[in-house]
Amino acid sequence: MVTAGIDVGAKNVKIIIQDNGKVLGKGQVTAGFDTASDIKEALDAGLAEAGVTREQVETIYATGAGRKEVKDADDSYTEVGADAAGAIYLFPSARTVIDVGAEEGRAIKVDEKGKVVDFAINERCAAGAGAFTEAMARALELPLTELGPLSLTSTRAVPMNAQCAVFAESEVVSLIHQKTPKRDIARAVHDAMASRITSMARRVGVEPEVCLIGGVAKNPGFIDSLKRDLEMEILIPEDPEFVSALGAALLAAGIAN
Repeated sequence: MVTAGIDVGAKNVKIIIQDNGKVLGKGQVTAGFDTASDIKEALDAGLAEAGVTREQVETIYATGAGRKEVKDADDSYTEVGADAAGAIYLFPSARTVIDVGAEEGRAIKVDEKGKVVDFAINERCAAGAGAFTEAMARALELPLTELGPLSLTSTRAVPMNAQCAVFAESEVVSLIHQKTPKRDIARAVHDAMASRITSMARRVGVEPEVCLIGGVAKNPGFIDSLKRDLEMEILIPEDPEFVSALGAALLAAGIAN
């Protein structure tokens, strides 16, 4: 059964086309002002990669903050439900799912059947999301792609006390003026972000194994900081930013719970 999952996030629209649990194609488009056009472009890209037509897709489920914008979706799921479905399909042993996207972080506790037991969301401050690292990279005058690898070269922990992205940027500027090496500031940025995410996750109870998904799961500096903060290894899928879309596609097929 060919189905599609559409994840309309704050920064990107992601599409997964699947058939009986096998991913046939995926598409991703940066979200702009014309959400309907972005959804169509991402869907067309996913269909082209999958080698199927829109008519061959039997069911479409939408998820993400903009899921109501998917007008031809047959149904929709919350980000929490889609995250859990996708992550547990990939890693059946996972009991804690952490999703860190562009503007929001989520921690989800699941049982042995993959059902959501509890969850917590960090939605009011960018300090626990990808936008935080983007702002800090700008403050350090670094490409975002260099921030994570640079932090891995640091051997010194520098405390960053600000819990708000705006104040943290001022703190970064102060550290720069104090001649603190950029590598140590980069580590401080990721340590502060990981601390915020860990605190959120502990509200629902962190149980191994932990699966990290979302676009920030591609940042090696954040992964390193989170592993140290949680004091455990972390499962990371090959395409972490597509897991929610995958979950929606699997739910549409009745494969996931």
